This record gives sequence, C-alpha cells and structure tokens, in this order.
Amino acid sequence: MVEDQKIIKETDPKFIEEIIEYGSKFFGKEEMERLKACIQCGTCVGGCPSGRRAAWRVKSIFRKAQLGLKDDALNDDELWDCTTCFTCQERCPRKVSTTDTVRVVRNIAFREGIAQPRHLAVCSYLFKFGHAVPINDETKATRKKIGLKELPATVHMFPEGLDEVNKIVEETGFKKIVEETQKAQEAKKNE
Repeated sequence: MVEDQKIIKETDPKFIEEIIEYGSKFFGKEEMERLKACIQCGTCVGGCPSGRRAAWRVKSIFRKAQLGLKDDALNDDELWDCTTCFTCQERCPRKVSTTDTVRVVRNIAFREGIAQPRHLAVCSYLFKFGHAVPINDETKATRKKIGLKELPATVHMFPEGLDEVNKIVEETGFKKIVEETQKAQEAKKNE
C-alpha cells in the first residue's frame, strides 16, 4: 500500500558529489569516491557492534546518498548512532570508507543546522568546560582510586586552555553554527 511507503518527491543528484567533494578535503578523493561502489551487501550492518543494540543501518544512509535523497539522509536519526569504531570500514568488501563517510555526512548535516538536542548539549559542555563530558566528583574519585591524577592533563587540569578551546570554536565558525541551530530548534518548539 502506498500509505505505508514514503513517496519520493525531490532528489538532489549532486548530493553524492557534495559528500565526495567535502570529504576529499580530509580523506582524499579516491577514498571518498568509493561511496559510489557500495552494493548494499550488508557487511557493514552485519558486523556493526552498535547494530546489535541499535537500529544502526549505515547502508541505508549510503543508499540515500547514492539516490540523491539528501534531506532523508541528513535528517535520518540513525546517522548519529554510529560509534565510529571502524569495524564496518575494515570489513567492507568494496573498500568503502564507511566510517569516514558517516563523519562527512554528519558534518554536512551539522553545517546545515541539523543536529539532535543531545548533540547540542554536548557542544554546550565543550564551550563551557572544554570537554564534551565535564568531570565530576565520582570520576575524580575513580581516577584517584586506580592511580591516576584526579584531573586528566586537559582543560580540566589547565583551565586557562578553555580560552583556547573557545577561540578555536569561534574562529572555525562551529560555535556560531551551534548557536544558530539551538535558536532555530527553540523557535520551532515555540511555534
């Protein structure tokens, strides 16, 4: 029945090229071009440690990219379920750079203001504490118990580094994207 299936109304055939072009800045064009070689065999899904506990389906994101379903790919919640362990990438028979491609698609989504509230919260922690996960008393005690210093040699130990972290996120435009995305999501809630 048609009512159970989404009817594709709009495609962007240049989406796969956008992924390749953007990813080539970091991983090389030849590596990113391999996305076109994905044959939907499912090796990535079958070997995915997250797939056992979550509905993670990397191949569906890749198929959407191949078909030009940009909106669907960027807004797919499963895009954010990958833990970037590289298991799928190491096993892919077509040598598709799956993990790297997931990271590229995430960056494109984030650049376009598509992010889940939990990710925006992590970004806020980064701006406030210099870490995605702020340290707490329990973590300090555990570190001390196992013979480590209470604070890792990061911004937690060197709070003056927080200014450097914030300078980086401001100069790269990352903080602006986060703030604009937060505002847009807040406005959407209030509609």
